[in-house]
Amino acid sequence: MSTHDIQAEALYEVVLNHEEQYSIWPAEKALPPGWNKAGKQGPKEECLGYIKEVWTDMRPLSLRKQMAAQAKQ
Repeated sequence: MSTHDIQAEALYEVVLNHEEQYSIWPAEKALPPGWNKAGKQGPKEECLGYIKEVWTDMRPLSLRKQMAAQAKQ
């Protein structure tokens, strides 16, 4: 079995940090500090597809809030 085959069969977790930035993480590993589960688990390509679908604004949350506050002034 090749490394690609192993990766294709591995389960990943979609994770989210405090800035609402997404990533994937191997499901069998403990989450790194600052990251939380986003509610989606599956094969790598499925998780990446989910991120592509839901992460429509790449700006960090803090920047979006700052820009929104400036727009109100």
